[in-house]
Amino acid sequence: MYRLILFCYISLGSNLFGQADTLYFTSVDSVSTLKFSAVGDLMCHGTQLKYAQVDSVSFDFNRNFSKVKPIFDESDFVMGNLETVIAGEKKGYFGYPVFNTPIDFLTALEYAGFDLLITANNHATDQRKDGIINTALNITKSNMNYSGTIISPEDMDSINVYSVNDISFAVLSYTYGVNINNLNKDDMFMVNFIDSVRIREDIKRARNEKAEIVILFFHFGTEYSKEPNQYQKDIVSRSIEYGADIILGSHPHTLQPIEFFQTSNASLDTGFVAYSLGNFISNQRWRYSDCGTILNFELEKNIYTDKIRLAAVNFIPTWVYKGNIGGKKEFEVLPASKYNFSGSLDYLSEDDIVLMQQSLHDTREIITKYSEKFKETIFSSENNEILSEDSTLEN
Repeated sequence: MYRLILFCYISLGSNLFGQADTLYFTSVDSVSTLKFSAVGDLMCHGTQLKYAQVDSVSFDFNRNFSKVKPIFDESDFVMGNLETVIAGEKKGYFGYPVFNTPIDFLTALEYAGFDLLITANNHATDQRKDGIINTALNITKSNMNYSGTIISPEDMDSINVYSVNDISFAVLSYTYGVNINNLNKDDMFMVNFIDSVRIREDIKRARNEKAEIVILFFHFGTEYSKEPNQYQKDIVSRSIEYGADIILGSHPHTLQPIEFFQTSNASLDTGFVAYSLGNFISNQRWRYSDCGTILNFELEKNIYTDKIRLAAVNFIPTWVYKGNIGGKKEFEVLPASKYNFSGSLDYLSEDDIVLMQQSLHDTREIITKYSEKFKETIFSSENNEILSEDSTLEN
């Protein structure tokens, strides 16, 4: 059994790269520390392709991530949902609804600091079987890992376990389905679909492979909804029972709340679910979809007892700028709390500032919705420090 625990909303003061909104923080002596950063949907629509094109065969997406790269550089492991396919030049490059993105997009994600890309999503089969295989191979070629698709039957039962800073963990990912069911029956194994039995067995397998922490990344939910639906809640409940430590989500293209839980079936006594991390980069320009977040969470392992705890969770609201920078049309992900005032960036218009302020407010309101309802927190012992809100925004 498990029980959900909701936390009061509190905020960490400004840092060099923008204000991080913190849900809680703890500290322990004699520990090794592992800091994760996770983001939602990494999309590449047609307009993004046009803006990034350098010549007939090459693209440059690096500017998209130049302002968030310093944040990722502070993390030990960065992951996000690759909501496109990297199938190769011969198939041509396309945006929505049937994606195929140049490998230059992966080059930019590597530059930004990504370590793992989630490939289990509804666009996984956009370029059929070859698209799945080429995407996986191109991610590997770009010095990153992937989770959610399988290119060989021999790999069906394998689990990748990573070890960083003396903490071992697995990231398992699954999707509710795909837009185009164009795989032969014998090839359906190539995409990890949400299945309770499969999830339970994969968590067991990860533990058997010595994963101390199991992170699940689900592609699920109702598009453009700011609340998890019953399907999401049911899958999360079962996953917690099976022993998941941390659960992340994508697909709605909007943010959804974070909820904390306690369970005796996982390694962490307290974990959390982020039902949807929203868009990180896309050409979806409307309210709630033009913004997202960098979710940072930190694990601490006692080097004497090997016990691991969730030490900190904070989020940095982001907003996607689309416009002219230095005479060139660009997309750029901005940490919203840093660039909230006129004059911070000379290419931001007054309208841009208003939209970014709105997204900053929306992000805080949505992510902490469940937390604000809770009047007390279990993190009140002398080993845990609750930080008060600091509303100062860095200019």
